Formats: sequence, C-alpha cells, structure tokens
Amino acid sequence: MPHPIRRLAPALALTCTVSVGATACGSGSAAEEAAVYITAPTPSPTTQDEREDFARARFAATAGLAAGAAYRWIVKPWKDGVFDKGAQGRAAALDKAGLAGTFAYNKLKTLQRNAQGDPELVEDLAPLLPELERLKDLPAKLRAGDESAIRTFDKTIGKVRGVGSRADAHIRVMVPTESQLAAG
Repeated sequence: MPHPIRRLAPALALTCTVSVGATACGSGSAAEEAAVYITAPTPSPTTQDEREDFARARFAATAGLAAGAAYRWIVKPWKDGVFDKGAQGRAAALDKAGLAGTFAYNKLKTLQRNAQGDPELVEDLAPLLPELERLKDLPAKLRAGDESAIRTFDKTIGKVRGVGSRADAHIRVMVPTESQLAAG
C-alpha cells in the first residue's frame, strides 16, 4: 500500500495549490483592475496633421496596389503582345486582366474614401472623379480584348500617381497577389 500513497500525496498537494490559487485570483477587484490595463485602445490620429498624414499613407498604399495590378496584369501583357489574336495564353491573360481591372477599380474607389482626411488630396483628386467613374465598365472591355481600355487604365493610374506626388504621398507600385485579385 505505500506505493499508491506516494502517488497520492503529490497529486493532493497539486490540487490544493491550484484550487487555492484559483480562489485567490477569482472575480475580485484585482482581476477587474488588471483587465482594464490589458485592454488597449486602438490607435487613431488625433490632430489634423496626423489625420492628413494617415490619409496620405492610405492613399499611397491603395494607389500603389491599383497601379501594380494595372501594370502587372494589364499594361505589361498588352505591351508584350499577349492580348493579340492568336497569342498563346491570350484567354487566360484576358481573364486576369479583367480581374486586375476590377481590383484596380475597387482600389481607386477606396482611394477616394481614403483621400477624405486630407483636403489637399480631395482638391487634387476632384478633377479625376468623372474619369474614375468611367473605369467601371473597363473590366468587361478588358475581358473582351478592347485595347482602348488598356490605354485608359494606364493614363488614369498615371494621373492618380501625379496627384499623389503633388500631395507628397509618394506612391510605390506594389503588385498584388493573385489571391488578392480574386478577393477584389
């Protein structure tokens, strides 16, 4: 019988320690006070300068994704002749161009909302708004192989990059992944 008692004593001591510890850390005021310190507020810009900097950063990131999608899957294949009739991989390239066009259009619409925090961006972007609206139909034209849609995308992305550089929102072209394209 001594053998089971040797196993029972450490188990009993461990159980008592855990139950005493759980009782001490129960729903008392110390636990509630600790919870207050653990939850941290999400950062948000507080001054007008911070809001403008945040708007410029979001503008630049979103415009970079739109430019990357347009260049990688629309402009570059067009310049390489992949969209020409009879070219190998033309159908897949046109499908990807349509996805990239939808992605770029969605990013450009998001870009409008992102610019709202900076009055300078809003002012510079205002003349481009009708042009951004006309991009809505271009993904369907891209899938059909309309080359004028490609030139329109290229020109519009160039104008948006110009707006960013005038507002000190330096846009770096970032190519989205294919899964990002599919997600829109």
